[in-house]
Amino acid sequence: MTDKDTRKAHKFTANHLEEGSFEEGLRAYAQYRDLGMVEATNGMVRAHVMKLLPPFDAEEVSKRHTHNVQFQFLYCLKGWMKGEYDGEEVMMREGSCWLQPPNIKHTVLGYSDDCELLEIIMPPDFDTEEL
Repeated sequence: MTDKDTRKAHKFTANHLEEGSFEEGLRAYAQYRDLGMVEATNGMVRAHVMKLLPPFDAEEVSKRHTHNVQFQFLYCLKGWMKGEYDGEEVMMREGSCWLQPPNIKHTVLGYSDDCELLEIIMPPDFDTEEL
């Protein structure tokens, strides 16, 4: 696909935080603010802000799993989150970013009550496998 084709396939979009922007979604312990990228990219990319809901409940949240994706990028906007990725524990805090390779085995080990993450993921719809 050429640059010109890509520009035609995507359209300009803007998204603004408003009251009620966050909704239920993929995970029961999080609310999501969809940023409109699925429509803007004709189904190529999903981008959303995840607000992790307090209190952290290890029984519900800490289930080791993988995602069948091509690309998964996260950026910590607020608070902190501790995770385990292929056996390595990592503490993410405000300003941290990370790339989760396709099908990496991981789990959430904890997060702050104010944790918010930006996630950009391809494809926008994907399978999650609990291990």
